[in-house]
Amino acid sequence: MSIPAHLQIAIDGPAASGKTTVAHRLASQLRILYLDTGAMYRALAYLALQTRNEADNEGALLRLLEQHEIRVSSDATAPLGFRIFAGDRELDEAVLQSNEVTAVVSTIAAHPKVREAMVHAQRRIAQEGPVVMAGRDIGTVVLPLAQVKIFLTASVGARVERRRVQLEAAGVDVNEHRLAEEIEERDRLDRSRAVSPLVPAPDAHIVDSSSIGVERVLEEIAAIVERSR
Repeated sequence: MSIPAHLQIAIDGPAASGKTTVAHRLASQLRILYLDTGAMYRALAYLALQTRNEADNEGALLRLLEQHEIRVSSDATAPLGFRIFAGDRELDEAVLQSNEVTAVVSTIAAHPKVREAMVHAQRRIAQEGPVVMAGRDIGTVVLPLAQVKIFLTASVGARVERRRVQLEAAGVDVNEHRLAEEIEERDRLDRSRAVSPLVPAPDAHIVDSSSIGVERVLEEIAAIVERSR
């Protein structure tokens, strides 16, 4: 498949819907840049925890962003599909997906000025070339003119199982009941926040992955990408 120089593929969806796995695999298949924007908010959550700043203190969070730049570099060979740094420290999946980070990331991501700063950085990354970007507001806010918009969803039960496998593979201890509660609460916060709530873009293709595997999802999205050319 010939890839247009400015192709933008936005993949949105709720927590543990499989969007990061699918986006990573799709970008690798197309040999283009991949970014999970949620990792940037998790990096800021990590910084807030390390510096003992409150998650509801927007001013303090913005100062953290000024003092400790969150940087992303393309590296298809990295476990995440890219490398992410908070200040001078590179963060791995175990840190980003830790229970402590997960507990505060929704609060941090709800701040309007924090989201504004993140969106600016994400758009700058997208200008570097063709990209597959995963998140919760990519098709609605970050890349509203993306040629392909996917809203990937799945049942809560399917999402709990996927996140459990992901976390255990990253070496994180998992309490399945607590995990289900966290996912449902994350859904509530994402959908009800005043700024950039989690909703499908009007022109997004809805893909339900509850009962189909990654390969089938990839086939469906690849077909959508091909039709968009």
